Amino acid sequence: MDEEIQYFVTYLKNEKKASHNTVMSYYSDLGKMVSYVEGQGVCTVDAITATVLNSYVLHLEKKGMAASTISRYIASMKAFFEYLVRSRRIEEDPAFHLKAPKVEKHIPGILTIQEMEHLLEQPSLEKPKGYRDKAMLELLYATGMRVSELVHLKVSDLNLRYGWIVCRDENRERMIPFGSRAGQALLQYMEKSREYFLKGKDTDSLFLNCSGAPMSRQGFWKVLKSYAGKAGIEKDITPRMFRHSCAAHMASNGANLNTIQEVLGHMDLTATQIYADFQSGTKAEYRKVHPRG
Repeated sequence: MDEEIQYFVTYLKNEKKASHNTVMSYYSDLGKMVSYVEGQGVCTVDAITATVLNSYVLHLEKKGMAASTISRYIASMKAFFEYLVRSRRIEEDPAFHLKAPKVEKHIPGILTIQEMEHLLEQPSLEKPKGYRDKAMLELLYATGMRVSELVHLKVSDLNLRYGWIVCRDENRERMIPFGSRAGQALLQYMEKSREYFLKGKDTDSLFLNCSGAPMSRQGFWKVLKSYAGKAGIEKDITPRMFRHSCAAHMASNGANLNTIQEVLGHMDLTATQIYADFQSGTKAEYRKVHPRG
């Protein structure tokens, strides 16, 4: 079975462009499945039946494993066996009828639209730092990208004319649209502020600190905390809260989950399902549903 898992891992890397963490998660989950089924005397993938997999899920439940973890294992098995059927390595999918246990949804902490707007008004456009901070905050809210993705952006990733930015996550990259507010803030930063931070250095990094080096995660965290305090926001604000707020506000404005999935870069739609309770393609829909589109 190791050979089939290796084929699947290669598929995830080359075809799905999955991140290293995602690939390792699948690899670990499937390794646990293999250990169990081999212990039951099943040594080839074509010998695995629905009964064997149901027995494995029951085994996980008896061990007291969390429903969320079991759901992830089932999702990994479904993806694996679906791949094996498509690649004609097996004829029938033994995981087809597996059902994940109900998982209690934890709605992530978000800012209200009013709180977000007040926060975004805090940077002063009287100094270079204000232009930079305004651009970072507006872009983070506009795209829902992770702070690690934000601080690794390059000038060459930015397309101000068409309102897109290329966001990279290890082996994957995606193009994310941003609205007019973020576009204006980025343009002002590029024209009025970035040269100040360069300090004569030659770098393609988009956001720089006061030493001319790329902005760090810790540096952005301090920037965010400072403006949250000025805005009088008492919530324990984090950069990830921007990501959740972007998605939740889009959902509340009518965005479908597939659009939110594409913007956030989720590999699986199940990761986007948490935003369904906020619900009342692409760039055109983004313009309609993002509060600052």
